[in-house]
Amino acid sequence: MVTATEIPTACLSASDIVFNCLTGHSLTCNQCPGLQSSCTQIPCPSGLFSCFAATPYASALGLSSSLATVKSCAPAIACPSGSINFGHAKVSSYCCNEDLCNKDDAKDPSNDVPNGNTCYTCLGVYCKTQMACTGDENRCMNATWTFGGQSLSVKGCVSKSLCDASNLIPHVKGLSCCEGNLCNGAKSITWSIIFLCFPLLYFILMH
Repeated sequence: MVTATEIPTACLSASDIVFNCLTGHSLTCNQCPGLQSSCTQIPCPSGLFSCFAATPYASALGLSSSLATVKSCAPAIACPSGSINFGHAKVSSYCCNEDLCNKDDAKDPSNDVPNGNTCYTCLGVYCKTQMACTGDENRCMNATWTFGGQSLSVKGCVSKSLCDASNLIPHVKGLSCCEGNLCNGAKSITWSIIFLCFPLLYFILMH
């Protein structure tokens, strides 16, 4: 729940957007492509009035580990805050509207409480596994996850706000969303998951 004191940093009001347009104020955000250790500070281009951060997390050996956070400027209206959940891998994101407010990683959604929604996910090449969605993940999804030069078809749960701005989410391509329990089908995927798991597991264990 967003409190009254948190609202100014959680989203932009219409008056904020008008003020920025009229005064020419340029928001400054941290920008990170994801894999480098440090970020640069950039003035946001015209029309981008939010700072954004997205962090992928992966689970292995019972532990959840962050990979690399992507940070940038983003449109105020379509800036996504929420999470996308593949089961063993998740991406969490947030938006804010103060200078350099995106300095932190997005939160790890692993401890979010189940919300009653259910979607299919893939366990190995088997995509008939049902998973409980958590937090504000109110949609089911199909997408392509890319990591270490490999691509993999994935299924899972997702927040609606991420469906509306999927181009900002790192490692995720071709995101399609649907509403309703188990609406994202259950067909199996190819053995390409084997080639994806090796670099992903190596990254988790070595960092």
